[in-house]
Amino acid sequence: MNNRVRLLAVPALLMKSKPMSKLLAASAVLVAITVLLVSLKTPRVTAEPESDHDQDESKVQIGFAIAPVPLNFERHDRKLVGLGSYIVNAQEDCNGCHSQGPATEYIPTGNPYLRHVPNGPFTGMQQVNPATYLGGGRDFGPFGSHGELTHLYSRNLTPDKTGRPEGGRSFREFLTILRTGKDYDHIHPNCGAGGADGSCLLPPFNGDVLQVMPWPVHQNMTEHDIRAIYEYLSAIPCIDTNIPGAPVLRNDCQ
Repeated sequence: MNNRVRLLAVPALLMKSKPMSKLLAASAVLVAITVLLVSLKTPRVTAEPESDHDQDESKVQIGFAIAPVPLNFERHDRKLVGLGSYIVNAQEDCNGCHSQGPATEYIPTGNPYLRHVPNGPFTGMQQVNPATYLGGGRDFGPFGSHGELTHLYSRNLTPDKTGRPEGGRSFREFLTILRTGKDYDHIHPNCGAGGADGSCLLPPFNGDVLQVMPWPVHQNMTEHDIRAIYEYLSAIPCIDTNIPGAPVLRNDCQ
């Protein structure tokens, strides 16, 4: 008798299998909804990628921390200044070219390329030389197809008495320089009929654009980042770089 009951039970279960599958599917959906609602109320403890805003804020704070000179925030956007400092000092190493060269880029006790004390002057803490910071004057000459350009100095990026960087450049001029390499000063034009005289360039070099400066790379930057660089360069101290034969480096700081 018991065996017969078991045999009869199996067909009965098979006959009810479709309604039961629908019931199980509905239960699964209900469970999923419950889990989702609970998860929305539960604080997340796993690490998540930083948003663009968080990343920018981190860069701004780092920029403030690594700026090697005092910053003037009057009439300047603080966040752009901080971001500009991050780009100039942590990414682009602008001072590597726009100082007067490795010998004076750092003060001796803050030069990480020198040995530590007592075998050298380096104290273990980097310190950029504020007297030459972004003041230009590094000589990349002789330069040209035949070394015809005697001197090729990096430009002075510090602001003049107007508060605008690179000796008073407007933002549109600065943007044009980084986008196209245009040399507004015409320091090294192409040589004319008289040939090389120490201050001009022979073909195939283009005397209308800045040489050595990596503007072909910088032109790919966003206008926002270029604006941040401009804002930062407007906030640093003015430097009047006096190198004989390079009046373009002079800056009117008063």
